Amino acid sequence: MPASPIAAPDAAALAKLDLDRVRALSKRCVACPLYQLGTQTVFGEGPRGARILIVGEQPGDREDLAGRPFVGPAGRLLDEALVEAGIDRGEVYVTNAVKHFKWKPEGKRRLHQKPNAREIAACRPWLDAEMALVAPDIVVALGATAAQALMGAAFRVTKDRGRQFHPPWTRTFVATVHPSSILRAPPDRRDAERRAFVADLKRVAALGKVTGKCAPGKSR
Repeated sequence: MPASPIAAPDAAALAKLDLDRVRALSKRCVACPLYQLGTQTVFGEGPRGARILIVGEQPGDREDLAGRPFVGPAGRLLDEALVEAGIDRGEVYVTNAVKHFKWKPEGKRRLHQKPNAREIAACRPWLDAEMALVAPDIVVALGATAAQALMGAAFRVTKDRGRQFHPPWTRTFVATVHPSSILRAPPDRRDAERRAFVADLKRVAALGKVTGKCAPGKSR
């Protein structure tokens, strides 16, 4: 008998499970219409106990097909920037505020569409469960959608990027731009935008060194 769809995920109940189980359950989510549009759920990945958890907006075309977050052009830029900042992606948990790819067709291409408030809210229990199970010291939001999903609609990345916040759900929160915005920047601005992004991640790296949290897999 096929498993029943999940129309109302419960973050508190999910947080009592392990990440692999939550990941499996997320594939049955029908809490918003995007499950009909995306090829598959794209859940987060990385070690439980990661010091840093990075949240993007949603999977893109490559991520939707691969079933993994940040494997397309923006993901490659993120990987390069993390290396420059001195952060090992293998020790970072990466995920998205929305777990399905929202798109519209244009010829043979699938063009990204920004998720709306309902779709973001429907996915929030999965993100809350990830944050509870990973228990990072630092949550980094990439772009306005991720930042506002976590901090509220009034939050402005343009105003507060790189600043430290201390919300009740994590020790430190930092927002910066999404790497896709750097790829879309005019050619004469792209290098400067990339350097600013790396500088934000270097601040995150410095914060990570002073949190005192043990490395993934070790007891605190």
